[in-house]
Amino acid sequence: MSTAPPKDTPITVSELKKHDGSDESLPIYVAIKGDIFDVSANKASYGKGAGYNCFAGKDASRALGMSSLKPEDCVADYSTLTEKELETLDQWHAFFSKRYNIIGKVVPDN
Repeated sequence: MSTAPPKDTPITVSELKKHDGSDESLPIYVAIKGDIFDVSANKASYGKGAGYNCFAGKDASRALGMSSLKPEDCVADYSTLTEKELETLDQWHAFFSKRYNIIGKVVPDN
């Protein structure tokens, strides 16, 4: 499956939160290292009540690097990750990049 060229449309943190799978009419987004991926095609994994839904609607970089499903780890700040965890995070980013379109970049709320 080939993906579309990445977009760098700015999407605020609060806008990203709306795309957590709880509203069926909205696409589901997962952000990694500031890049926002549209994972709607995989509702079975990221939709409401699904195993990886904790990543939906937020930048879950820290959790992905730590291989954690804990909601408290699903945060954008990955500055405390070890070198090994940073490698894991980069592998997740590459994995998502091959499968899902990057539809924007996370920007802070004003």
